[in-house]
Parts: sequence; structure tokens; C-alpha cells
Amino acid sequence: MATKLFKLVVDAVTTTDTDIHPEVENYFYELSETERSGSTVTIPSTLFTDSEGTAVTGNLTTAAANNGYYLLFINGVLQQSSLYTVSVDGSEVVITNADSILVGTPITLVVNNFVPDSDSTTTVTT
Repeated sequence: MATKLFKLVVDAVTTTDTDIHPEVENYFYELSETERSGSTVTIPSTLFTDSEGTAVTGNLTTAAANNGYYLLFINGVLQQSSLYTVSVDGSEVVITNADSILVGTPITLVVNNFVPDSDSTTTVTT
């Protein structure tokens, strides 16, 4: 009898449901001349207020690596991400090329993190 290769045949269907739960934090600040140094503005986290108008007492929420992002608005205008940085620990926001921002201008930082939740079911039929 000749050698015969047996092939395993499996039929399977996988269904994955993913829910994305965004966690958004908004922080507000009005520019003061004391935070300006040349064309750079450095805003400590404790000068921001949250969405309820409560002063921030610790660090700002940071964006999760590969699962979150920041948006910075100056006087309601979205800024390019290359013009600002948020420190790794959320203790300050640094805005470069800021010499034309007027004192009293509102600055809003939005921090958006995603907390995805996935559930998969595989049904195997042979």
C-alpha cells in the first residue's frame, strides 16, 4: 500500500466584539505673563482647572502610549502637536513659538485615552 498523507480538515468561525470606551479629561487655563520665558510658555499642572472648574492639585492625566492622544486649543484654535509637549508625568505643558499669544488667552488641553474591551468566541465544526 502506498504512503498516503492525511490532511486534517477543520472549519472554524471566530466572532470578536470590541467596545471602545474613551476616557476624556479637559483642562483649562488663561495665559499669564509669569509663565512666559521668551517665546516659550511653561504651564505647571496646578494652574489648570478641570471641567468642573476645580483647580488641579496634582498632575494632569497623561495620554496612554499607543492608546491615547492630546489636543491643545489656544483661543479655541487647535494647535499642531509639534508646537507643544506634555511632560511624561503630567506636571507641566510647554508651548513653543508662543510669543504672539496674548495674556488672558484661554488654553484648553484635552486628554483622550481609550480603554478597549474585546470578547471573542470561536466555534469549531469538523
